[in-house]
Amino acid sequence: MERFETEKLLGSEVRGRGTTSNATGRYETTTRDGFDDGWTAENALPPLRTEVSNEIARSLITYNRSPDLPFDRSINPYRGCEHGCSYCFARPTHAYLGLSPGLDFETKLIARANAAEVLRKELSARRYKVAPIAIGTNTDPYQPIERDRGIVRDCLRVLAEFNHPVAIVTKGTLIERDMDVLAPMAARGLVRVGISLTTLDPGLSRRMEPRAPGPIQRLRVIRALTGAGVPVRVMTSPLVPGLTDHELEALLAAGKDAGADAASWIMLRLPREVSELWQEWLAEHEPNRFDRVMARLREMHGGRDYDPRWGHRMRGEGHYAEMVAQRFDMATKRLGLVQKTPPLRTDLFAVPEQPGDQLSLF
Repeated sequence: MERFETEKLLGSEVRGRGTTSNATGRYETTTRDGFDDGWTAENALPPLRTEVSNEIARSLITYNRSPDLPFDRSINPYRGCEHGCSYCFARPTHAYLGLSPGLDFETKLIARANAAEVLRKELSARRYKVAPIAIGTNTDPYQPIERDRGIVRDCLRVLAEFNHPVAIVTKGTLIERDMDVLAPMAARGLVRVGISLTTLDPGLSRRMEPRAPGPIQRLRVIRALTGAGVPVRVMTSPLVPGLTDHELEALLAAGKDAGADAASWIMLRLPREVSELWQEWLAEHEPNRFDRVMARLREMHGGRDYDPRWGHRMRGEGHYAEMVAQRFDMATKRLGLVQKTPPLRTDLFAVPEQPGDQLSLF
């Protein structure tokens, strides 16, 4: 049986990446096994480069019926994420593409180049019923390749044209580029942004989320957005027991000081391949905390690394999970951070007239 250790890479080849493994995806019929053939000295390999391929999307809006989620539809302009967060729960989705949830997830990205065009078509359908669309629920929409591709910006322009409500989740500072679209939408009650703030320790952030902006930059983005009238939720997600959970109150206070008016939290989730990848990262970067972190997680999931059941997967259960929930409730009440925010407006939605449409007689 293949293990992640067989695919561990070394040195400059994986510098700045969230994992050093590239195990075969679970749907592949063959396996890879890395070994030293003696030709390349350690640390002599060039760094891994990000590869981006285009996908012509046939559909864009994905619907869900999960009671754990506050939305029933989302769009993801990209597959894979260059931010390379070691804990990312979306890593297993790369296996569906015949790629590894490890290094492939953060180096072999897929851009859905015609996303805005498909979105316009889907919103224009007669049977479409408006409800807030979430962006960034799987991979970060404002990861570095968005700077050149601009797919998210094009999608936001379409949503603005239709007066369609949208909720965005990101760690990226590039969202500031789209303030000219977001601010007018916010003034009409059509947009809310969630900024994920995992730690205030820049060193830990750099190791755990190697290509994502650091905590100072994320707090600056909250200030910029709220200063332009865009409401922001500070998302203390994921909380890592035994590693970052002690920062909960400080994270909430920092978000409030930066202008956030709401808050949420999710415990670290380790579905499928993420568990081994996370344990590998933990053993390398925080070996002294390995046993404590994993013991806490298993305590909250009935002895397993992860419990996928609805109602349990986001926060776990038991004494420790309840204690974190109580701390969060007390801190948000003290700081005046709400958990439930007013719904985004749906009454403004309208399909704009297109060239060739029959003109109205009234």
